[in-house]
Amino acid sequence: MNEIINSQEAIEEELTYALVKIRVQQLLVNQLYLAGRFKIPIHLALGHEHLALSLAKAKNEGDEIVLSHRNLHYQLALGGNLSEIVKEFFLHEDGLANGRYGSMNLINPNRNIIYTSSILGNNLSVAVGIAFGQKISNQENVTWVVTGDGAIEEGAFAESLLLSKSIKSPLIIIIEDNEWSLGTKISERRSPIDLENLAKAYGAEYVLCDGKSLIDSVNKYKEARTLAVMLNSPVIIHSTVTTLGGRWIEDTNLPNGKRYINYHAGPAQGLKENIFDNLVLNEDDLLEKRMSNLRSIDKISELIESLSEELSWTT
Repeated sequence: MNEIINSQEAIEEELTYALVKIRVQQLLVNQLYLAGRFKIPIHLALGHEHLALSLAKAKNEGDEIVLSHRNLHYQLALGGNLSEIVKEFFLHEDGLANGRYGSMNLINPNRNIIYTSSILGNNLSVAVGIAFGQKISNQENVTWVVTGDGAIEEGAFAESLLLSKSIKSPLIIIIEDNEWSLGTKISERRSPIDLENLAKAYGAEYVLCDGKSLIDSVNKYKEARTLAVMLNSPVIIHSTVTTLGGRWIEDTNLPNGKRYINYHAGPAQGLKENIFDNLVLNEDDLLEKRMSNLRSIDKISELIESLSEELSWTT
């Protein structure tokens, strides 16, 4: 029994360290963003790192990946080179995509990221075609497509779900649900959408991932992949997540005199200068309780130093 517990702890620590690495990489990008170094819009994914990490751990080598405008955490989790990505953000010819794609449409075929779209819901339709291509090629691979709770209001979401079910394609739709639409709470502007019952209505599979456990999150993504291959069916992974990096602003129209602005794009404002102090951003952060369980804080300091050195060419 102790061996099982120790093994679980080792896996948890490995995943936490990987999570910290993606967080540090994003914070370094944010520092450059705050300094006004980028000419293009970039969407950070602070708080979303575990979703990308779960995909990276659950996918097979031949799986294809389709992303949305918020894709930095996936680029990093899937092994994209930080320096090459930042060079792409600078639109340099030696960037990841030779300076042609920037951030919101960035692809990386070497990591099986074959399509990324800045158009809301557009990538869903494309992913259906890719998944169908895998099926008729007799591949035991799946297509992963990432979208958000805003895009499920688009007609492309329902149409893609229906078509992929009708042609029996192994498509996994990851819905990053942070309960926000730009700067407005979803609950303030529309009625709830019951994704589980919606999936049932189309005959699709549904997996809920609440992100409270790193190991559980990885296992839920693996479960979704197994279902997609076994049933030749679309699978919805409903991933609830807290986007970090938002801030409070003054608003005399509200009783308490202030309003919370959820982070959507651009530099995350109000962070401390010390990156180590920004690793855990608030009490909703998945890293909050896990940071203290890491056996070596020096290991994290070395990581920050190494990644900072990797971007030393930007100074």
